[in-house]
Amino acid sequence: MRLTRRHGLLLLPWFLLPSISHAGIVLHVDGVDENLTNAVRANVELSQYAQRDVTAAQVRRLYEKAPDEVQAALRPYGYYEATATGDLKQVGTNWDVTLHVVPGTPVKVTAVQVNIDDVAGKVPAVRRALRGVTGLKDQQLNDGAYDGARDAVSGALTATGFLDAKLTVHTVEVNRAEHSAAVKLTWDAGPRYRYGQIHFKNSQFRDGFLDRYVPFKSGDYFNQSQLLELQQALNGADYFAVVNVIPDTDDAKDGTIDINVELAPAKRTIYTGGPFFGTDTGAGLRGGIEKRWINDRGHKWKNELVLAQRLKTLSTLYQIPMPGPNQRSFNFGANFRDADTVTSKSRTLQLVANETRLWHGWQRTIGINALSGTFTVGKRGGEGDNAEGLERGRSTLLYPEVSLSRKKGDNPTFVRSGWSITVTGRSTAGPLLSDASFSQLIGDVKWIRSFWGNNRLILRGSAGKIWTSNFSALPPQLRFFAGGDRSVRGYDYESIGPRNVYGRVIGGEGLLVGSTEVEHYFTRNWGMAAFVDAGNAFTGTDYSPRVGAGLGVRWLSPVGMIRFDVAVPVGDKNEHGIHLHVVIGPDL
Repeated sequence: MRLTRRHGLLLLPWFLLPSISHAGIVLHVDGVDENLTNAVRANVELSQYAQRDVTAAQVRRLYEKAPDEVQAALRPYGYYEATATGDLKQVGTNWDVTLHVVPGTPVKVTAVQVNIDDVAGKVPAVRRALRGVTGLKDQQLNDGAYDGARDAVSGALTATGFLDAKLTVHTVEVNRAEHSAAVKLTWDAGPRYRYGQIHFKNSQFRDGFLDRYVPFKSGDYFNQSQLLELQQALNGADYFAVVNVIPDTDDAKDGTIDINVELAPAKRTIYTGGPFFGTDTGAGLRGGIEKRWINDRGHKWKNELVLAQRLKTLSTLYQIPMPGPNQRSFNFGANFRDADTVTSKSRTLQLVANETRLWHGWQRTIGINALSGTFTVGKRGGEGDNAEGLERGRSTLLYPEVSLSRKKGDNPTFVRSGWSITVTGRSTAGPLLSDASFSQLIGDVKWIRSFWGNNRLILRGSAGKIWTSNFSALPPQLRFFAGGDRSVRGYDYESIGPRNVYGRVIGGEGLLVGSTEVEHYFTRNWGMAAFVDAGNAFTGTDYSPRVGAGLGVRWLSPVGMIRFDVAVPVGDKNEHGIHLHVVIGPDL
């Protein structure tokens, strides 16, 4: 039945039974969809007594109020004629209330009238927001949709420089008899402001240096998205602990507004270090010193020392940032590398000079490398270090290098949807300054996608090719090998590849490796993985992939993702045993 005050009086004798405290009210709502049911529950006071003691008199009062509360709850959704009938009964110590809701015919927006200055209405961001308002026509009236569309226009006006914009008319005229509504909105946009001066406060750099980070100039129209872009660029430069970009609205005059950039320098020198472990390198120690800036021009300097069982490196890198839309940087570095794998041993010194920049959405690096050192190849496959077939050499190579890289992920620490691509090309111009002529092309791709809730599919691939007239003059780091944590698991690092006539692994001129991995997470930070890797290095067309498969544990630790994998070779008569692989680092 429908609840009215008369029905409440008829129920009065029931409610005047001896009053005792009860556990609460159990509320049921039917007749409307889940969205409207939630709205009714949120607005009806009966629902507040689910876990509270209530007397018979309180139940009567709340029950009588329910029809008006239901109507008020549904009005913002366009239902102006909603009614409710109810059932009430006592079940044990609780009161059981069921509200039968009839929403009625919804109100529909039949007319939308918008008035705004012609200049403001032609600004793209404002024009897009206005389409949201005009799109309300022929739709069911919804206060939330109306408020959102109206506020989007006001926000677009402010964001694009109309700082004095005012909403002078905002009405919604509802005709209940015709179940229709007319929306009327008028904005007085006022003048459009332009940028005045940009003031950097507490900067440690010379005047004019930070101007390169500004994506606009004085006289351009004010735009809030450009202020956010400036703040992100200054944060990304890693010079400052605090960056606040604040329009000086209090002193805006003559159609211009100054921008104040409040800064606090970050710690100038960073020291890093500690133990680490990787199955490719073994246990080791890593230490580093980084100067975020070394002068008032913003130059940077990084140094790192790695001492591990199978790898020792000492590197230095000097960077000259060239701020701007392309985020250019000139880099000069040196790297001493002493590597000892199961197949090769090398000591090399590499000098690098390059330029990095954003290029059509890619990170592009163009530079030149000088590489010189000694090496021994073919440690695996013979009997002892002096066995016949070891290849020893010394080489000096001067070659340009170009690389393009791009990645996209929805989360830097745990990617549910993302990918990365890196392509690198190297080539010597000729034997004039090098011991060998060669050209090399390498590509790496990775794709990650979550599915069925707490699962991820990870696909990975690598391919490469070398063209050279003197392969034996190439040091190990320029040859192709397969095997290891990031290649074919189930095999030692760089343990598989073409062999010489003595059966020793010497690396190849081609590379093709692929991997498929499925992860399942039991908790937010812990999961397991199953994977199959396949691939090999090869020479010519003699490609015979090795296969490794296994299981792993995944831990999203405070320092990043840690992967513990156990893998075995599959179908390989010459390789047996279980291999442990440990990798620490981001997904992409």
